[in-house]
Amino acid sequence: MESTQEAPAPSEPFFSLLDFILLAVLLGGAVWWLLKNKKKEPPASVKSYSIQPTTVNTMTMAENSFIKKLKSSGRSLVVFYGSQTGTAEEFAGRLAKEGMKYRLKGMVADPEECDMEELLQLKDIPNSLAVFCLATYGEGDPTDNAMEYYEWITNGDFDLTGLNYAVFGLGNKTYEHYNKVGIYVDKRLEELGATRVFELGLGDDDANIEDDFITWKDKFWPAVCDFYGIESTGEDVMMRQYRLLEQPDVAPDRIYSGEVARLHSLVNQRPPFDAKNPYLAPMKVNRELHKAGDRSCMHVEFDLEGSKMRYEAGDHLAVYPVNDTDLVDRLGKLCNADLNTVFSLINLDTDSSKKHPFPCPTTYRAALTHYLEITALPRTHIIKELAEYCSDEKDKEFLKMMSSTTPEGKAKYHSWVQDACRNIVHILEDIPSCRPPIDHICELLPRLQPRYYSISSSSKLHPTTVHITAVLVQYETPTGRLNKGVATTFLSLKHPENDQPLPRVPIFIRKSQFRLPTKTETPVIMIGPGTGLAPFRGFIQERDVCHKEGKTVGDTILYFGCRKRSEDYIYEEELEEYAKNGTVKLRLAFSRDQPHKVYVTHLLEQDADLLWDVIGVNKGHVYICGDAKNMATDVRNILLNIIKTKGNMSENEAQQYIKKMETQKRYSADVWS
Repeated sequence: MESTQEAPAPSEPFFSLLDFILLAVLLGGAVWWLLKNKKKEPPASVKSYSIQPTTVNTMTMAENSFIKKLKSSGRSLVVFYGSQTGTAEEFAGRLAKEGMKYRLKGMVADPEECDMEELLQLKDIPNSLAVFCLATYGEGDPTDNAMEYYEWITNGDFDLTGLNYAVFGLGNKTYEHYNKVGIYVDKRLEELGATRVFELGLGDDDANIEDDFITWKDKFWPAVCDFYGIESTGEDVMMRQYRLLEQPDVAPDRIYSGEVARLHSLVNQRPPFDAKNPYLAPMKVNRELHKAGDRSCMHVEFDLEGSKMRYEAGDHLAVYPVNDTDLVDRLGKLCNADLNTVFSLINLDTDSSKKHPFPCPTTYRAALTHYLEITALPRTHIIKELAEYCSDEKDKEFLKMMSSTTPEGKAKYHSWVQDACRNIVHILEDIPSCRPPIDHICELLPRLQPRYYSISSSSKLHPTTVHITAVLVQYETPTGRLNKGVATTFLSLKHPENDQPLPRVPIFIRKSQFRLPTKTETPVIMIGPGTGLAPFRGFIQERDVCHKEGKTVGDTILYFGCRKRSEDYIYEEELEEYAKNGTVKLRLAFSRDQPHKVYVTHLLEQDADLLWDVIGVNKGHVYICGDAKNMATDVRNILLNIIKTKGNMSENEAQQYIKKMETQKRYSADVWS
């Protein structure tokens, strides 16, 4: 090939036309050959990034048959979970484990990792049963890992005759669409011909979801026994799910130290960044927003430069926190553990797709710091397992009684654990004869979850930084202890210092449906007391940018409330400046600045004509952010009453009007409980 590219000898005086044609053809061929081979051999960096994931996905496709796993291991019970915070996954694990007591060998399955069309084949396995533990998330949505299954069951038209099932839904009554996903899936499975083995269970996280689950479960198993004609073995299942492997000889560079998934991902960062691959963002600003008083509210800014991360006003920022060092050390001492020991917990169920409860190998210190919720209030199944490690019989009986389903047991759990806000450290401190091994504690505790914050900036004004607004959580418990919020305490300890490298925090962006109208001329009403102001700061920034660009911008009305103007009126200077420029109209309620309390809800009631003009006459949008339990419910009722009176509608017509607004994305809530 090389010879064809040689230039003719310089002694030749000229080319013939045929020579020119042949030369052009040969040169063209050479160029094509070079380009073709260049495509075949990309540099190593490209290869590892674009080809590796394909291999991983292919493996997942080959191993996603839950039917094969059930058949090969002699199981008949499969428990699927749709979980955003880990509770539904935990409940699924408990059900699968308890199946042994009823001669139903079970497995837990993530619908995202399964071919859910195989549900049609489950009837071929004798005594088969599918249980669904499904959380409802956001505004009546399925969790991320159950989204595909939810869409499949919603849009599919197939025959599930012969499929036996039960559903337990996890929700929160303070939200408008309480347990929507569980209710729908239960109904839809029946419509498709499946047989409901036991009635739908509904757990309310605003009350006592643990109690709801246990109450449902204790009736579920007898119904399963009746349906299949089987009996309980009568033995409590106290089996370990993972085996301990201590690994003193593992090379230091093979030990996980806080990474969510990929080893060294926090050192060798590469996009795209998401929940399994967070971005270690430099913290540029952490300043106090409260001017006085005994509470603290932080304004935090993270640098996104070079991360390729994008956000819009209304999105959420997720922060991966770490647990308090003092709490970690205390737990290590209570379990008589060397926290620097390197170990792995390996699933005894070799068919499970979940090989470890968290990234392994790691150290006990790293597990307790980065991977486990040590500040959460332990559920009754954890209390039950702790009882086995009591050397004092009275302590053992006390924990057993508290983990039982008797009225006395439930009442004691409610008062001693929940009302007293005792976490695992407090329980072990107050039951001195209970000394469980640290590896079992690591197996029992749920995974430490990222904390989500409404983004309080607009990328139109701040394209390379993202801002959040967070109140420092601290409170004294009835036992005299000081409990601290995991993430806000973690953030409060990080402060950018001059001449020092910026502190870094693992973050990722979660997209939201909480969006400004696409037409800037549409008027908007924003209702956000306290840190409920956060997303509206981003909205106001965005409307101001549009205004400065010469676009027509509709009325932007903010209802904000706090205790005192002189203490906790956050972003006061910014808001007053925007009001002065005509970007926003402020309606402010300072509840303690006068003898009688004035709240945002009082202002809304006073402004009935203004509100109806925006939402009824001019088809504007309403946004609510903050407390779901009281504020959001009160606001909805006030708006309902205004629509009824000003729009001359009946109660039912007003309800339908708000529902239509929700469908049109004209009524949006970003609330928490």
